[in-house]
Amino acid sequence: MRNVVLLKSVASLLTGWLMLTSPSSPTFGQEAASAATPANELAAGHSYHGEAFNEGPRQAAYLMGGTGNVSFPVTTKVPDAQKFVDQGIGQLHGFWYFEAERSFRQAAALDPDCAIAYWGMALANINNETRGRKFLTEAISRKDKASPRERLYIEALDTRYKRDGKDERSKKDRLTAYLKAMDNIVLQHPDDIEAKAFLACGLWESRSEVPIASQVAVNALLKEVFAVNPMHPCHHYVIHLWDYDHAEQALASAARGGQAGPGIAHLWHMPGHIFSKLKRYNDAIWQQEASARVDHAYMIRDRILPDEIHNYAHNNEWMVRNLLNAGRVTEAAALSRNLLELPHHPKHNKYSSQDSAQYGRTRLFQTYSDYELWELLIADSQTQYLPPTDLDAEQVKRLRHLGRAYYRLGRRDDARAQRTILEQRLGRFRDEQEVAGAKAEARARTEKKDDKQVEEATKSARRPWDEKIRIIERSLDEFQGHELLAEGQAKEALAAFKKAAGMDDVFLAEIQELAGEKDEALKKLRNHVNSHEREARPLAALVQMLWRQGQREDAKKEFETLRKDSGRIDLAAPVFARLAPIAGELGFGTDWRMAGELLADIGERPALDSLGPAHWSPPSVPDWQLVDGDGKVHALASYRGKPVVVIFYLGFGCLHCAEQLQKFGPKTKDFTDAGISLVAISSDSPANLKKSHERYSGGKFPFEIVSDAGLQIFKAYRAFDDFERKPLHGTFLIDADGRLRWWDIGHEPFMDPDFVLNEARRQLQPGTLVIAPEPAYDPHHPASALDFINPRPTTPASKTEAAGG
Repeated sequence: MRNVVLLKSVASLLTGWLMLTSPSSPTFGQEAASAATPANELAAGHSYHGEAFNEGPRQAAYLMGGTGNVSFPVTTKVPDAQKFVDQGIGQLHGFWYFEAERSFRQAAALDPDCAIAYWGMALANINNETRGRKFLTEAISRKDKASPRERLYIEALDTRYKRDGKDERSKKDRLTAYLKAMDNIVLQHPDDIEAKAFLACGLWESRSEVPIASQVAVNALLKEVFAVNPMHPCHHYVIHLWDYDHAEQALASAARGGQAGPGIAHLWHMPGHIFSKLKRYNDAIWQQEASARVDHAYMIRDRILPDEIHNYAHNNEWMVRNLLNAGRVTEAAALSRNLLELPHHPKHNKYSSQDSAQYGRTRLFQTYSDYELWELLIADSQTQYLPPTDLDAEQVKRLRHLGRAYYRLGRRDDARAQRTILEQRLGRFRDEQEVAGAKAEARARTEKKDDKQVEEATKSARRPWDEKIRIIERSLDEFQGHELLAEGQAKEALAAFKKAAGMDDVFLAEIQELAGEKDEALKKLRNHVNSHEREARPLAALVQMLWRQGQREDAKKEFETLRKDSGRIDLAAPVFARLAPIAGELGFGTDWRMAGELLADIGERPALDSLGPAHWSPPSVPDWQLVDGDGKVHALASYRGKPVVVIFYLGFGCLHCAEQLQKFGPKTKDFTDAGISLVAISSDSPANLKKSHERYSGGKFPFEIVSDAGLQIFKAYRAFDDFERKPLHGTFLIDADGRLRWWDIGHEPFMDPDFVLNEARRQLQPGTLVIAPEPAYDPHHPASALDFINPRPTTPASKTEAAGG
């Protein structure tokens, strides 16, 4: 069945492609573009339609299947345009806005007069009103060609985006007008279930400005949709409606959410919210794994970087949390590490934002610390998984975790080495803070400020260091607690740990018990268990504490509670391994786990393998054979066996491309030394390739440039705007097996060769990570205390930190 769907999708893609590239088929804005923006004045790779289109979808859509059973009749004589509109509506219901815009843009390419296609693009940019208004303007200009019902939709969205002259209407007024307009569509077209679905969504989306007076009333509106179409993808809205309050009300929709739009990963993810709220962690994990698999299938098929998808990193980091709640420790560690293995990108995936890199790092530290996997934590700190970074907060977190691991293993000297590094950083920050404050005070006094203004200026200048200093002081408080604990001073250690802040409650309760405060410790741990209902680790700790304190009947009762959800608990984790003798005495056996009961309210679940692969894997890329300026043939196959970076180059006339080659050219030896080849594929003819060589400031260009004047390889690698029929900039890292490991496609070329080289090493040569010791801090020369690490010998030193130990 899946093969049939795939073949239909491919056939639809080819049909759309042939129609789109037909000379008789105009694309959106083509006429206006030719008049407003002469091609010779437009930067290569940039959209004819302006900046808003540079970042949007630029490759053709295809009929995916699995985007929801919806019907939204529109005025068009092109059957495929109607199909793409229906697909876009389903994608809107799944908040898959990027693909929804692509579907509506495809509809507009097939039928430029289809007004609702531009309305759909505008609605797909509901979180980017500036961009959305530009699309809506196009819809309004065509609404006279639409049906009265379609005009109502366009006018309703206009009320949401509309500004009155110079004075902006308040957001609340605009949202209220939009909801009233949607209400009017429902009244005039009571059989239009899409209007009811969008009204319900609008009520939920507007809740911060226009509070929902009755969730029950909104739910009743959605029930009218389900009365006509029981598997409508607006089950998604039911889940959002009850997500924060009375989650049990959304159980029926949680059982149908993914099934109502099986090709949209977010629709599989959202039921996980409900099951998590209801403390049904294994059910939530199933939903989140389903979501990840659907995302993987889409990303591999369409060559999308994982973190280009808003749903992906959030889904998987929550899945790690639920795995930890369920005691599935090995799986949690593996998924965290997988998040860290994914391609990094300065726009899409980096440690400083909520992407896979940051989430994976945070959850791996949590997994190792909560489940006492100290040796693994230390080992991974010497690898690409938990390396130093140039972020102060991440560095301190890493040092704190390393120190904790060393202390828990009894390696006090190694732990003290981490403490020394923290103390050095603390000294530097305090010195920098003092200097900044002194400079601000001197400046304020020079400007004849009064004493209060001087004080405020000084405080303001010192403020950026406050939190940096605070998190180090708390880390040092924890280290002091471990030192005291090692010396047998449990009461004093407890005080230090409490002062440290951010300490784990289970650990604090155990130290409190060790300090002789047994009743207080048990009370603290019970409170923690009650506030972390059905979580495996707190329950295991409670069983052990009750057993130690001789309360064996209570221990047995709590153990039985733990066993109810224990089917996939990792018995090898120290937290659970310590339960073995207790389980033996209670007659539970060596493997005391019990298979969990599948409740009837989960709906019909497909086999997970049918949704997609468990992990993202690099897609293969098409081969090519192209000639250089001398007529010599070059082929991708000739690079097989070693990695190659391929740069798609928009001709000698593109100044940005020339700048990109000027940046990559001098780095050729660095890439070569790392075993990585470089080649550029140009849109120039073979004859014009010589001009690129001539324009290179260093003489003959240091790596090959080959011709793809017909743009066939540009198209095959998606470095091509299908809608405007023009090439795009692209930079691709291809591994020794011909798989695509990293890429960047867009209206601007990628300008950072060091990033590409380091990312290639991180992914393909992880053993090249080198971690050096941090130099001693010299208070008389603060610059010497800058983070010192050079993780890769061939690159300039970066601001990262020592592993220590």
